[in-house]
Amino acid sequence: MNRSYKTAKLEHDPNHLDFRYELARKAIHISSLLIPLIYWHIGRKKALLILAPVTAGFLLVDVFKQFVPFISTWYHTTFGTMLRYHELNRERLHLNGATWITLAAFILIAFFPKTIAVAAFAMVSVSDTVAALVGKKFGRHFFGQKSFEGSLAFLLSALPIAALIPGLLLPVGIVMAIAGTITEAMVLKIGGFRIDDNLSVPLAGAIAGMTTYALFFPEALSTLVHWP
Repeated sequence: MNRSYKTAKLEHDPNHLDFRYELARKAIHISSLLIPLIYWHIGRKKALLILAPVTAGFLLVDVFKQFVPFISTWYHTTFGTMLRYHELNRERLHLNGATWITLAAFILIAFFPKTIAVAAFAMVSVSDTVAALVGKKFGRHFFGQKSFEGSLAFLLSALPIAALIPGLLLPVGIVMAIAGTITEAMVLKIGGFRIDDNLSVPLAGAIAGMTTYALFFPEALSTLVHWP
């Protein structure tokens, strides 16, 4: 089946942000790269002890902003220009990107080997940022709410990460990068609930990486699981 891309202007996306606000949002997003950098030098238990209250704090703010007027006012006044349309909805509970990204970090650290967790999280921190900015600035060929240019930028920026993570086999890293690229290009929903790509992209990459190890490099996987 031939896949055609729209070269005309993208249909109105309610989650569209002006480039300067997208840039500010992604500057905050890429700062999450500190999580895997710190985790690389400490143990899993210590990382989870640090991350648990941070994740809970973001989650509580997201919940309270729906029900506590002064928190809602502060939240929307402070961050409103950087929020997407669904994050501004005051009638239904929606988690913002910061909550999703810390939740993703918690899950990766808790359930995946360190090398896989760090690689998957680094890809969403860096490559999702690059994809969003390239797609916003240079996107010309669209499919749904995503652009071919943005997806290509994700893949090209994820591959060096795959090559640079110590202990990660390059073929596994390439599979993780491809899985992340495909997942980032999709809009995933369960019913009317949208799954944020800050969660879906790193989890897809991590699961793809673990599956590749299990199928093709089982001996290397056993070493990876015992990585400090």
